Amino acid sequence: MGTVCDSECVVAETKTVKLSSPDRVLYPEDGVTKGDLFAYYEQVAPTLVLHLRDRPFTMKRYPHGIDGEVFFQKQAPKHLPDWIPTRQFRTWRREGGSRLVDFALVNSPEAVLFMVQNNCIDMNAWYSRVDKPHRPDFVLFDLDPPDGGFELAIEVAHLIRELLEEVGLPGYVKTSGADGIHVVAPIVRRASFEQTYAFAENASRLLEQRHPGKVTTEWLKKKREGVLVDHRQNGWGKTIASVYSVRPKPGAPVSTPLHWDELTQDVRPREFTMQVALERIERQGDLFAPVLEEPRPLGAAATRLERLTSKA
Repeated sequence: MGTVCDSECVVAETKTVKLSSPDRVLYPEDGVTKGDLFAYYEQVAPTLVLHLRDRPFTMKRYPHGIDGEVFFQKQAPKHLPDWIPTRQFRTWRREGGSRLVDFALVNSPEAVLFMVQNNCIDMNAWYSRVDKPHRPDFVLFDLDPPDGGFELAIEVAHLIRELLEEVGLPGYVKTSGADGIHVVAPIVRRASFEQTYAFAENASRLLEQRHPGKVTTEWLKKKREGVLVDHRQNGWGKTIASVYSVRPKPGAPVSTPLHWDELTQDVRPREFTMQVALERIERQGDLFAPVLEEPRPLGAAATRLERLTSKA
């Protein structure tokens, strides 16, 4: 990856990332500094970058730590090094559809560190890659539990896995790193975002019918009963906090992939710290590697799901 110089920069051939303000505290309650974050991402970047490569990247910047103002930056900054590639896309309809944006591509470990130096805490990238930007390579089920309802979210995650198995898709699970759970179904890059949205919506509504009170698709929080399975996150230009991202929550938790048999009622999302995430990778490797390596066609699964829905 490169050699560490003065503990504050990483050099790799012509790629140099200098860390400024390493002692700046980003997590006031925990004392986690920018230098701590940099050190974590330096170690995890060779694995993380596999999940970011060739995906348009949105910078979510916290210049004053997690308690300060946060802003999203899609346009690559003017000071972006020439060794970080960009790709231009027109912004989507809800933003007017008229502005061209140059998105950075985080294709190297050093590019990850550049984002940390520029006050990115979590790493947010598209569901699709630049060679087929309208063809996502996974379907996301984003579980948003009610306050204090993480145990129920665990149960619902297993229900999603069972439904995916019914229709012939594998499901992989990770903590969101915040208060929820992400279940990801890797797919061959043929389906459109409209098709992945429809699949996620049909699956979520079927689960809502099968398990009333546990699963809901209700967007308004005050009307919800159960865990929101949010199919709306499947859309062109949407981003997700990548696996192994540190999240801007107390304790600096990491979005961590799990074996399904680890997802028990004893799990708590804040237990997956930066150190724990690194130790898990060292012991078990990248549990999300199959998301990249073992996609399945969505078409046959969607047909099976439609049959189940028609019988419900």
